[in-house]
Amino acid sequence: MTILVTGGAGYIGSHTVLYLKEKGESVVVLDNLLTGHRQSVLNDVPFYMGSLHDEQLLSYICQNHNIEAVIHFAANSLVGESVKDPLSYYENNIAGTLSLLKVMNKNNVKRIVFSSTAAVYGEPKSVPIQEEDPAIPTNPYGETKLAIEKMLHWADKAHGIKSVALRYFNAAGADPEGRIGEEHLPETHLIPIVLQAALGQRENITVFGDDYPTPDGTCVRDYVHVMDLADAHYCALQKIRNTKESGIYNLGNGKGFSVKEVIEVCREVAQYDIKIETAQRRTGDPAVLVASSQKARDELKWHPRYPDLKTIVTDAWNWHKNKAESFSVVQHSK
Repeated sequence: MTILVTGGAGYIGSHTVLYLKEKGESVVVLDNLLTGHRQSVLNDVPFYMGSLHDEQLLSYICQNHNIEAVIHFAANSLVGESVKDPLSYYENNIAGTLSLLKVMNKNNVKRIVFSSTAAVYGEPKSVPIQEEDPAIPTNPYGETKLAIEKMLHWADKAHGIKSVALRYFNAAGADPEGRIGEEHLPETHLIPIVLQAALGQRENITVFGDDYPTPDGTCVRDYVHVMDLADAHYCALQKIRNTKESGIYNLGNGKGFSVKEVIEVCREVAQYDIKIETAQRRTGDPAVLVASSQKARDELKWHPRYPDLKTIVTDAWNWHKNKAESFSVVQHSK
């Protein structure tokens, strides 16, 4: 039996594929490569370049690879972009997942682990955020993820498709062995942006808003090591296999760090004085997002191995630095 990983060439998806293979699982990847990277997928993993809207391709994969379960990452995922272009987010995230679920149902694939987001909560009423807290998204990205969670609920009721939705917070870091890391074009995540500045690839970094109701005025987020997220997806799959029960879980470290605190840790790890510019707040950015992951620890038996922010930044820094050095060697050899 094989696991289909949609969006498996993306940042979290590729790390999860790596982790699943280390656990002895058979894996196949579907990705349209609009934001993912083919080189991030192991060479021995079957790879299909295509869209979730291609139901014929999805059916082919299900039937020819004996698909048992799906881990679903494929989505547009930028908050600011979703505010500017909401229709594309509804088309790609919701309609794409609808196609996937229709094909799963036709082919008797009854297990799915869904990559959801803390953005479903919007501005939290209390911190740390509990799974039972109100889900009132403040941007189309969060709205589409919440709609998919509801779609999964009804797919379970009607068709017996068991699901686990993982609402995670800020993914960060890289494979500790340096095989793959975080690379977006353009880059939008804080830690890699700061590390690019430390490598001289940017003159400075921009902090969006320093007037939030937080201790230093900048947004506070809960950072989770990408390999801990990969482990959580495996734990979620095991839960569905063993209990045949659906569920929703937060994934975080339960501790928040402000933008300025993250920059300071990056400065320490990279030993570089990173310059900062301040700009206006971005639309749809909550002041504080910090998770309670107790439910995931209790029910999924998930225990983060890399909870320390310095460890997360160090793994990311090693990957970015090695990548920059390798690129420099190639350029000089030409």
